[in-house]
Amino acid sequence: MKYAKRRLLPPLSHDADETVPHTVSAGERADQLGQRYFGDSGQWWRVADANPVLAPDELTDEPGEQIAVPLPGGFSGGMGGPGVRNG
Repeated sequence: MKYAKRRLLPPLSHDADETVPHTVSAGERADQLGQRYFGDSGQWWRVADANPVLAPDELTDEPGEQIAVPLPGGFSGGMGGPGVRNG
């Protein structure tokens, strides 16, 4: 029997100091958001965790929709910032 380990998440916070808005473009994917905001396409899950979605595809299925992107590190005033490339 296969199963996935359950991951408990803190309540969603829409504090302006912890997230920035992102307007979804046509054809955009969750992995592209991870690369753009965290410098690593594998970090898409950080964006997913900051939004009320069950699957990563739900993040970008509506062009023009605004989603929340957490600041790097998940802390207010974290190092870098949205759109900053690391490396």
